[in-house]
Amino acid sequence: MTSDRLADPELLAEQERTLVLPRFTHDDAWRLGCLLVDLARERGAAVTIDIRRGGQQLFHYALEGTTPDNDEWLDRKARVVLRYGTSSLAVGERFRAKGTTFEAASHLDPALYAAHGGAFPLRVAGAGVIGVVAVSGLPQTEDHAMVVAALTQFLA
Repeated sequence: MTSDRLADPELLAEQERTLVLPRFTHDDAWRLGCLLVDLARERGAAVTIDIRRGGQQLFHYALEGTTPDNDEWLDRKARVVLRYGTSSLAVGERFRAKGTTFEAASHLDPALYAAHGGAFPLRVAGAGVIGVVAVSGLPQTEDHAMVVAALTQFLA
């Protein structure tokens, strides 16, 4: 799938409609996090992975080749998901579709918020968005695709 297709608003909306969890426990965070670590290793991807529920970090892992900058990106992307209730890639695409950028038009501090792909809402049926899963280290559409692949496999 091309990166243009990954950023298609209809596809992004469909991902969020279908990737809804029946529940999300601490053990689920561990399993999803380990699944992401395995995917990253299979792909040779130097990424940092973060899973949060509410205000609590449940999983964090930095593969070899990552830096503290990846942690900063995770924080900024996660804030976007929690503020808008949708993936960080979808938020960025909404602004681009309007002919602007998130940085120029959101009026949010870019040191705190980044609408770049890689953070995805953890949505539980009947409860809504309860947290966020995020990856940082690849181009934004690849970060996003890795999270989507892991959630798809996790739900299978």
